[in-house]
Amino acid sequence: MLLNKKSVELLAPVGKWDTLEAAVKAGADAVYLGGKAFNMRMFRDDYNFDNIALKKAVQYVHEHGVKLYVTLNNLISDTEIPQLVEYLKCLNDDIKPDALIIQDLSVIKLVKELGLSLNLHSSIMMNTHNAAMVRKFKEYGISRIVASREMSLSEIQLLKQKSDIELEYFIHGDMCIAEGGQCLHSGVVFGNSSNRGRCMKACRWQYKFGTEHAVRNPSCMAQKDFSYKLALKDMCMYYALPELIQSGVYSFKIEGRMRDAEFVCKLVSLYRRAIDKYIADPTGYNVTKEEQNKLNDIKVRGFSTCFALDKPTYDDIGLSGEDEPRFFSKAVKEAAVGNEVITIEKKSKNKPLLSVRCASLNHLKEACSNGADVIYAGGDVYRPLRPWTLEDFMEGRRITAATGCKFIISTPRITRAHELSELEQLFGKLSTIDPDGILVHNMGSFLLAEKCTQLSVQCGTSFNLFNAETAALLKHEGAVMAAASFELPHKQIVELLKKSSLPVEVVVHGAVEAMICDFDFIAEETGKTPLEDPAVFDKHYAFIDTADEIHSIRRTQYNRNNILFAHDLCLLPYLSSLTEAKSFCIEAQDYTPQYTGQIVSIYRQAIDDFSSCNIGKMIESMTKSGPRPLGSGVYRYETAK
Repeated sequence: MLLNKKSVELLAPVGKWDTLEAAVKAGADAVYLGGKAFNMRMFRDDYNFDNIALKKAVQYVHEHGVKLYVTLNNLISDTEIPQLVEYLKCLNDDIKPDALIIQDLSVIKLVKELGLSLNLHSSIMMNTHNAAMVRKFKEYGISRIVASREMSLSEIQLLKQKSDIELEYFIHGDMCIAEGGQCLHSGVVFGNSSNRGRCMKACRWQYKFGTEHAVRNPSCMAQKDFSYKLALKDMCMYYALPELIQSGVYSFKIEGRMRDAEFVCKLVSLYRRAIDKYIADPTGYNVTKEEQNKLNDIKVRGFSTCFALDKPTYDDIGLSGEDEPRFFSKAVKEAAVGNEVITIEKKSKNKPLLSVRCASLNHLKEACSNGADVIYAGGDVYRPLRPWTLEDFMEGRRITAATGCKFIISTPRITRAHELSELEQLFGKLSTIDPDGILVHNMGSFLLAEKCTQLSVQCGTSFNLFNAETAALLKHEGAVMAAASFELPHKQIVELLKKSSLPVEVVVHGAVEAMICDFDFIAEETGKTPLEDPAVFDKHYAFIDTADEIHSIRRTQYNRNNILFAHDLCLLPYLSSLTEAKSFCIEAQDYTPQYTGQIVSIYRQAIDDFSSCNIGKMIESMTKSGPRPLGSGVYRYETAK
C-alpha cells in the first residue's frame, strides 16, 4: 500500500467551541461532536452544541478543510422519536454535517423514510465485529463502521479485505472493558444508561476476586485488598502507528469529548506529526525521546494498546486507581424485588408464550415437563457445562416435539469470524434437526440465518430494542419477534408493547449479564492458562464490590467472561401488566435443572391464572432456592435516562 496524506484521517473529539478551534489548529482532518440531545456525553449541560452552534461549527471546519461528524449515537425511546425526526430534518436541511455517527437502528429507518441525504457511520455502540454485519450495514447506506474495540489489528485487516468499507478505530483515550453496547450495569442499577450517554462507570469500582464459594463465604477467602480490576488504562496506539496504518484502518479516532482545549490540542498535534512523519518516510520512522516525553506529559491513566496487538493483561489495568481522574459513582446495593403487584387499567386477553433459555438437555427436560411453550437451545453456554452438540439438538427436538414445545436454536451473543464460520456449518445441518426457528443476537448472524436457512428468525436482547421504529425495521428484515432491551423501565416497555408492529418478547426472569468481557480475569487472577490447567477455567468465580454485592463471573465456551448482576431479574409482580407481549422469557442458563423446573412452574401458573397466585410466597420460594437474590432490574425507574 503506497501512502499519502489522504491515506488516513485523524479524528479529534470536541465538546466545546474552544476545543473545536484547538483541534483544527492542531491538524485534525475531522472532528466529532454532539448536539444537545441524542449523544453519548450527556452529563454536562455546558458541553455539546445547540443547533445554531452546530451550523456555525460545520461552516468553521469546512473553511479550514476539515470534516465534521455529529454523534447521534445513543438509544432512543418512543417518546423521543418526534424530537428525533425534527433533529434529523434540521441536520439534513440546515446544519449539513459530513456524517452522523449512529447506534439506534431507528435512525436508519427514519433517514430513509424521510428521504434525507445524511451520510451515516456506525457507532462503536453497534459493536460491529464481523463481515456479515458490515454487509448488512452497507445495504442500509452506512459508509463507515467503527470497529469493535475488542478486535485486534489482524482481525481488522481481514475485515477490511472481506468488506471493503471505511474503518474507524479508537487509537487513544478512555476505553470500556465491556463489549460495546453490551454493558447494562449503569442503566439497571442507577437508571443512567451507558447506551444513552450517562454511564456511571461500574468498571471503575474496586473489587475482590475469588472462587464463588469463597466470595460467598468470606472466612474461606484470602484477605486480599480491593483493587480496580476492571479499570483499563487509556488506549494509546502512538508507539504502534506503523502497524495501525498498515492494517487498513482509515480513521484514527481519539476519545475525549469531555477533555479541555489544551489537552486535545497537545494530543492531536503529537499524533499529527507522527502520522505525517511515518507517511513521509515509513522505513526511517522512529519515536524520539522528546516525543515520548511530550506524550507522557499528558498521560492520564497510564497507557495500553488494549486489544489491538494482543489480549490485555493486568499490566493494562490501573489496579491501584491512583491515576483515575474521576469516579462517577460508588458501589451500591442492587434493588430487591417487591411483592406489590403492578397492574394496568386495560387488561389484555392475550396470553404470552413462556420461553426458556436452557443450558443443557437436563434443563430442557425440566422446562418442558413444567409448562414451557418454547425452548431456546445453544449459543453461549457457561462452563463447566459443554456446548450443545448436534446429537443434543436432535434429542432436544425429539423431546420438545413429544411435549408440544417449540424448539429454537440460539446463537452466541458475539460472533466474530471463527464463530460465524461455525454457525454457517451448523445452519447447513439444521435440516436434520428440524427446529422451529433461530434466535440471533446481531445483524451478522441474522444475515447468515436468512442466507443459509428457510427458518423464522427472532432477534435477541443484544439488539437493544428500544422503540417501535427499530421494531418495524427488524420486521421489514424478516424477523418474527424481537426481545425488548433490558434497560427499558416498566412504563416505557408497556408503551413499546402497544406501538410495536413486531411481536415483542420480554425477559421476565433469570441471570442477566451486566457486562460481556473479552478480558481474561480468571487467567490473570489464577496465573494459569487453559493449556496448562483447563480445570481451573471450569470453576465458578465471582467479584465482590465494596457494597458487598457479589457478581458471578461465567466463562463461555468462547472464553468470554460474563459478569452477572448481583440480583437475578424477577418481574413476577409485573406480569399481568405485560400481557401485550408475545412471549415471556426465562434466562435459565445459570440455574440447575431442578431450579429451572421450579421457576418455569411458577411462571406457568402465573400466566395461566395470575389472580390466583400468591406473589409473595412465590418470590419467597424462588429466593430460598435460587443462587442469588431477586431484583426488579430497571423497572423501579420511571424512564431510562
